Amino acid sequence: ILDGTMNGQQYEVYALWQQSFKLIARANTMLENIHKAKGSVTQEVYDRYAGEAYFCRACKYADLLFFYGDVPYQEETITISEALQRGRKPKAEVIPLVYDDFDKAVAGLPASYGKDENIHPTKGAALAMKARFALYMGDYEIAAQAAKACMDLNLYSLESDYAKLFKQSTKLNDEKVFVIPRSIENEVMLDSWIVKNGLPRNAGGYGSYNPSWDLLASYLCTDGLPIDESPLFDPKNPFKNRDPRCTMTIVEFNTEHCGFEYDPSPAAKTVMNYTTGKMQSNQDTRIVNQYSSYTGLLWKKGIDASWAVDQKVEQDYIIMRYADVLLIYAEAMIELNRIDSSVLEAINMVRARAYGVNVTATDSYPVVTTTDQTELRRALRIERRMEFAMENQRLQDLMRWKLMDKVMSKKVYMMLYPASLLIEKVVSQGDWFWPFAPDIDENGLADFSKLEAAGKIASIAEKKWDDRQYLWPIPTTEIQINTNMKQNPNY
Repeated sequence: ILDGTMNGQQYEVYALWQQSFKLIARANTMLENIHKAKGSVTQEVYDRYAGEAYFCRACKYADLLFFYGDVPYQEETITISEALQRGRKPKAEVIPLVYDDFDKAVAGLPASYGKDENIHPTKGAALAMKARFALYMGDYEIAAQAAKACMDLNLYSLESDYAKLFKQSTKLNDEKVFVIPRSIENEVMLDSWIVKNGLPRNAGGYGSYNPSWDLLASYLCTDGLPIDESPLFDPKNPFKNRDPRCTMTIVEFNTEHCGFEYDPSPAAKTVMNYTTGKMQSNQDTRIVNQYSSYTGLLWKKGIDASWAVDQKVEQDYIIMRYADVLLIYAEAMIELNRIDSSVLEAINMVRARAYGVNVTATDSYPVVTTTDQTELRRALRIERRMEFAMENQRLQDLMRWKLMDKVMSKKVYMMLYPASLLIEKVVSQGDWFWPFAPDIDENGLADFSKLEAAGKIASIAEKKWDDRQYLWPIPTTEIQINTNMKQNPNY
């Protein structure tokens, strides 16, 4: 994606296609055979299992339609020979079928399951996923109605502690609408690659799964202004006076993280080991270990000392949470230009929670007050970026907002290397971490070109974009084995 070189043989392309149709086939098998259970189970159980099948089929077609456009549609079990003759059904014809499946799921699923309430899909999960799908399809009326119906269930609320929500110790929670659970006991754990790369090097990890500078620059200051406008922003201390989600998502310099002080400065050859109470060699600075974070940043969201115990992590994979429902509702209403107090409240509830206060405590956080559609759209998009960092939503947001060309026209930046050059050009001149703020455009995107021109930072890569990638290619193997399967344009 970053190089503009997507093709039908990429793992992500065929894996999403394959796994989606695998679940669709299983759902179809369930729905074709569930009548055999009539009389053997209660109507409630019967409706629940049918509802789960409709939910799964709807969710996977939602993914397929977003990424591939027109797709083969099947709601029955077919033979391999039949499958090899089936072409792509127009997206416009499939969308209503997906809505219908979501509605059947809503009708059949219970409101909750008690102790397992966010492990299996519920009525609220079906409404929320329908709302997300409708938002992605630009059907804002349907999105607003579905999100509001989920809100009106009065079953969900925002976790008061944003950081707590993502920890592996946090299981059932009123903000989690639908999750894929993990369990060390059942040997279903977070991928070891993510664990190893997420942990800092001082704690036994690689520290190579790093936030970008673009993300760090995107968090508003506590006055509600972007960093290039706010007098509160200090480029030498970029975490100071920022939206609290900044330091709950990215590790703040000179704070404790996973049992160690985190300081990526090349001037910090030693750091505190809080377990031993002694200073030790700092493996998280490039002057000591050249493979430490090239941006100087590490993820903090959901990552804590429990990850380092045996590197077995059972953190829930959150598919949908209530903050998303609120912002889906707000965005749909903004796009409909039906801006009222409920829209502002939905956005402000999410923002106020980040500050650890109630939405009514308007003196304690930067309240969103504008009712101008353009300004509110910008505020909503920035809010989504601050709220959902590292939650696998940014790509879809940029694609549906048609901002990929702007994002992909920007370089990827890092600290100067080798570390001796960073000391000479930045640290010794009092310009650590940044000498001045990057410019922020109307889309909340950072421009670091002036810092690069000043010789204070280095470009590590240049991204490229091709508009064809607003639709992914159909997997090559599907084209090869089915003459009726046509490829997306320009692949």
